[in-house]
Order: sequence, then C-alpha cells, then structure tokens
Amino acid sequence: HLAWQLDTIDELAAARQALLDAGAHIGESSHGATKSLYGADPDGNEFELMWMLPRDEWGPYEHAAPIDHLDLDGEVRRWSGVRTAGQITADAEEARS
Repeated sequence: HLAWQLDTIDELAAARQALLDAGAHIGESSHGATKSLYGADPDGNEFELMWMLPRDEWGPYEHAAPIDHLDLDGEVRRWSGVRTAGQITADAEEARS
C-alpha cells in the first residue's frame, strides 16, 4: 500500500482534479478520520492520497476506519485551510523522544 498524506483538504480537492484530468482517478472514500482518493499510474500501480482530520476531531474514528461515501465538497467547506500533516509529524516526533 502506497499512500501520501496531504496537509490540507484543499490540496486533496486539487489532487482529485489532477487525477480526473489525467484519467487516473479510480475511487474515493471517507474513512472517518481520513479522507482518501485513489489513483493508478500508467502501469496500473494503485496509490492513495489522503488528508487526516485534526487529531482532536478523530472521536469514534480513533480505532475505526469505515468505508463511506466521500463528500469532498462538503469536507472542503468545513475544513478549508486547516493544516494537519505537520501536526501529526510533530506528535510522532514527540512520541519518539
């Protein structure tokens, strides 16, 4: 499984358009705390692009990963501009210390 975490939901929305434009978009879903797009390269290798909710918003999804419909437009309206990749990295660095 190859996946990249994006910093904002806005970046995920831009990635969706790029995947669609390239004919590489193969799916998308909400996993509760993460919002995911799926693509395939020209050789058929599949990959994931994802954005993670702020840590304090994981709630019941902390230990669950449902596969639900992704309302990306709704997620952009709610989370536009919220950066999370650096926060997760900082938390991981703290945990290693």
